[in-house]
Amino acid sequence: MPTSSRASGHKTLDRFFYLTIWLKGLHATLEILGGVALFFTSPEFILRTVAMLTQDKLANDPDDFVANTLLRAAEGISVSSKQFAAYYLLSHGVIKLFLVAGLLRNRRWAYPAALAVFGAFILYQLYRFSYTHSLGLVALTLFDLVVMWLIWREYRLRYSDARP
Repeated sequence: MPTSSRASGHKTLDRFFYLTIWLKGLHATLEILGGVALFFTSPEFILRTVAMLTQDKLANDPDDFVANTLLRAAEGISVSSKQFAAYYLLSHGVIKLFLVAGLLRNRRWAYPAALAVFGAFILYQLYRFSYTHSLGLVALTLFDLVVMWLIWREYRLRYSDARP
């Protein structure tokens, strides 16, 4: 491969690395906002909101899978499950945002830490998938695998002669 196209390929992957890290940061921010919102929202409000949002769809198609799934999920929300979800989103978001900040600032510790934490998140997502069979979890896991590969690549390029 000629040097110029190799350099171009590296630039493209570098841009993709930063894009995915910024997307992880955006996702972390949304998790934090969602966690905070859950703290201030009652299960009754969630149920009323979901019922209002799905009523037209269910009126047209009472067997609509998505609307029925959302409604059943909202009906099953308790105060304790809401608090767990809020803590979960907040902790996930804060940890990811901390790692993203370290990666964007090119902190050496952030690369292996992000690989370990994102790897643990992937294991949990696979565990959850075994119960939910959610395609969203599959998409998130695939995205996380790409991000991990890019982090590993970037770390290797920056610190190839160093140990983690």
